[in-house]
Amino acid sequence: MSKMTLNEKLAILSDAAKYDASCASSGSTRRDSRDGKGLGSNEGSGICHAYAPDGRCISLLKILMTNFCIYDCAYCVNRVSSNVRRARFTPEEVVELTLEFYRRNYIEGLFLSSGIIRSPDATMSDMVQIARSLRKEHNFRGYIHLKTIPDASADLIAEAGLLADRVSINVELPTDEAVKSFAPEKDPATIRKAMADVRMRREAATEKSHTGRRAPRFAPAGQSTQMIVGADGANDTTILGNSTRLYASYGLKRVYYSAFSPIPDATAKLPLVRPPLEREHRLYQADWLLRFYGFDLHDITSGTKDGNLDLHIDPKLAWALNNRHHFPVDVNTAPREMLLRVPGFGVKTVNRILGTRRHRALRYEDLTRLGASLKKAKSFITAAGWSPDALIDSESLRARFAPPPEQLSLF
Repeated sequence: MSKMTLNEKLAILSDAAKYDASCASSGSTRRDSRDGKGLGSNEGSGICHAYAPDGRCISLLKILMTNFCIYDCAYCVNRVSSNVRRARFTPEEVVELTLEFYRRNYIEGLFLSSGIIRSPDATMSDMVQIARSLRKEHNFRGYIHLKTIPDASADLIAEAGLLADRVSINVELPTDEAVKSFAPEKDPATIRKAMADVRMRREAATEKSHTGRRAPRFAPAGQSTQMIVGADGANDTTILGNSTRLYASYGLKRVYYSAFSPIPDATAKLPLVRPPLEREHRLYQADWLLRFYGFDLHDITSGTKDGNLDLHIDPKLAWALNNRHHFPVDVNTAPREMLLRVPGFGVKTVNRILGTRRHRALRYEDLTRLGASLKKAKSFITAAGWSPDALIDSESLRARFAPPPEQLSLF
């Protein structure tokens, strides 16, 4: 068997990494090399594209260190029993790739994950070696996100947090029962303990010692996790409920939902059909409402069918249609919490409405200039010169927003 070239490895391991959810570099401490003393920057806009909450595009070299794995997680394309082409980078090769891609202005940082080889400690040690070489030997100041291995030693995860901007530890599936069924080598209790350790180290890093000095920064862009949806039978209510607990318990920056769909082969343990991307999208929308719009889990899931979100309309619009007695709201008098519940109004739009109406009454035509999506909002608001009249009570209101039915083809 001929030895693989670096480009061949890159083709395999960048494709294998597409199932790992990544994150942008917003939230980290500012570093750049304009002083001539280092290489790279984690600021600005820049082979994977992720997006910051402010909409900024971040370019990352997103790869697996290897797609060899000793585990046999039933939902994973890289499980030991899977018939896929395998490859493995050495730590030196990952460092070389990162630096060369950065010098060519292709990327702004590195997103590194890996299958488990030899043991969790051996794998995590190689990943830490990569980050240490970039930071210490090459003075790399760009963004680094390491997907850590919960079974690895606490010392290795601690060093990863001192070197990386963000670390993540995957909860894998929505429930402990699903993890035990589909990933028997993984222990939910171990995963939670590792996440709790990261939170405590992050909190400790923000405190000053008795001398007034702060501890070394630890994962300044926070920790995140990934949850695979569709591999088990968990409904959206269960998924979002578990996410809510994760945010509260571990101070997560983000829960990533992954509609994971391995390549089917003869050794697959379970028949997987890729969940529709609409489901993944609706979960992200609901997650956003829970975090930034003042919704609680009951608001979002009380009107769902079988505990699952409506795939045809977004969850905020679904709530509004199920709670028409709250509408229409007057944009000139309604409180902030109610304005945030108007379909078509984002946080920025609501802030602009509140700021503008201190000085004058808002008219319908003003709302477009303030960023509102009136196609959705107009049925749920009143403003100077506008009233939806009986539109809010129309039985056909939902049909205005749901996609029209399509004629299926027989061929």
